[in-house]
Amino acid sequence: MSNIYESAEATLGFISSPCLTKVELRVACRGIADRDALSKPDPCVVLKMQSHGQWFEVDRTEVIRSSSSPVFSKIFLVDYYFEEVQRLRFELHDISSGNNGLRDADFLGAMECTLGQIVSQRKLTKALLKQGNTAGKSSIMVTAEELSGNDDYVELSFSARKLDDKDFFSKSDPFLEIFRINDDGTESLVHRTETVMNNLSPVWKSFKVSLNTLCSGDHERELKCTVWDWDSNGKHDFIGEFQTTFKEMRAEQEGKQIQWECINPKYQIKKKNYRNSGTVILNHCKIIKMYSFLDYIMGGCQIQFTVAIDFTASNGDPRNSCSLHYIHPYQPNEYLKALVAVGEICQDYDSDKMFPAFGFGALIPPDFKVSHDFAVNFDEDNPECAGIQGVVEAYQNCLPKIQLYGPTNIAPIIQKVASSASEEMHTKEAMEYFILLILTDGVITDMADTREAIVHASHLPMSVIIVGVGNADFTDMQILDGDDGILRSPKGEPVLRDIVQFVPFKDFKHVGGGGRGGGYTKCCFSAVFVHRCCDSSASSITTGDTSLLKLSQHKRA
Repeated sequence: MSNIYESAEATLGFISSPCLTKVELRVACRGIADRDALSKPDPCVVLKMQSHGQWFEVDRTEVIRSSSSPVFSKIFLVDYYFEEVQRLRFELHDISSGNNGLRDADFLGAMECTLGQIVSQRKLTKALLKQGNTAGKSSIMVTAEELSGNDDYVELSFSARKLDDKDFFSKSDPFLEIFRINDDGTESLVHRTETVMNNLSPVWKSFKVSLNTLCSGDHERELKCTVWDWDSNGKHDFIGEFQTTFKEMRAEQEGKQIQWECINPKYQIKKKNYRNSGTVILNHCKIIKMYSFLDYIMGGCQIQFTVAIDFTASNGDPRNSCSLHYIHPYQPNEYLKALVAVGEICQDYDSDKMFPAFGFGALIPPDFKVSHDFAVNFDEDNPECAGIQGVVEAYQNCLPKIQLYGPTNIAPIIQKVASSASEEMHTKEAMEYFILLILTDGVITDMADTREAIVHASHLPMSVIIVGVGNADFTDMQILDGDDGILRSPKGEPVLRDIVQFVPFKDFKHVGGGGRGGGYTKCCFSAVFVHRCCDSSASSITTGDTSLLKLSQHKRA
């Protein structure tokens, strides 16, 4: 047994964490050609990242109707590893009215670069290349900003009263834009609300934005807010503007009514009795505290760690030395190395050190029917093992008694753990978080069901670590890991949170230190929990993440 742990220690080490920085990317385009004489394009930018020679969609901007020089309010949040070449592709599409999909969209051009180029230049402007890599007149500008300091978010909602009417036959169609004034005097678009049609006293939807994005963490930084009357031709009419700070907005939490006069400077000069062009009211201001992994652990959050092991025939006969399940009297096989390497980290955060361990893809006694979620200790009423050593012993005792079979279905085990997580989410305190470690040797055969299970689990206090054992082609696993794009169910429903982390064990087991590859400890657990479960990206802070919200409320109480 000691050889197993010595091997794990040598494999894993305690190497420094990867050189990771969170970066915000803002996008604007110029000179987009009109589709025809009667209409302007409805542009949308799709961000893709290259992985294993293929392009995967990461995210996309909103569609801006009738604009040849759009400034997008959508901000891309990406992980930047300075020691890696991270290739990005920005695609500009003209989305037909009433359709936000790309299937019927017109391709207007693309720009490829590395994330390092954008970060080093801070502001990268390049021509958009059309089909055949021919340069047109349109260009794209990408601005990078490193995120640091406060990771908290703020939820804001605004309304307005008695705005100027800019239309002859109807009322104004107002929308609000918020800009941050930077140290060099430039303006960065923080948020653009939706348009409220035909209404001089609109109520805009609430939205969430990080304090880094809103004011760079400086509560006294000047913010500029402008109100416009939307026009279908893209030539929006200016209604008015005002200046404020987050410090002023924050006073709403103390019960004060916060409102601003919306001023049109031209009217202020020309009109003798001009007072304002309406009033903008702050209806709601709430700071959403973002806790670190350590905050959750110290606040009493309990981690429930479950192991699932692939016992399909593709692993090879355990009696054969080429098998990934080879039973060697002195040396640990590949599954044991991976199990101990990851499990030794995770068990430090598990409260009771009792780990449910399951197998899938084997014929099991006594009737030798195939099972995809059987207890490795053969005790279905109590599948828990005492510590990682208990899982290792159960695995070693189980292996000679079963027959490796197939297929490689992992949806059942995800659904089993999700069921426990669902029960936890509906308890009063919701103080447990579930981590499922899946060790597998190859391509899964129930991809559609697995995608469906992951999308469902993304609404629960749960994350999944998939470790690829052996030298198989794990391309399909990259799909489940949201790093290369948004995972969707077969019905098209996106994951609420990116809860899957895939790691090919062969890429890390011989690493001796340094760089992103050397950060196996962080990659396998800390990155999953911190960057997935407690992610500070806007997409993760949703009402669906109720377990973490309850936990935060419990901590504050």
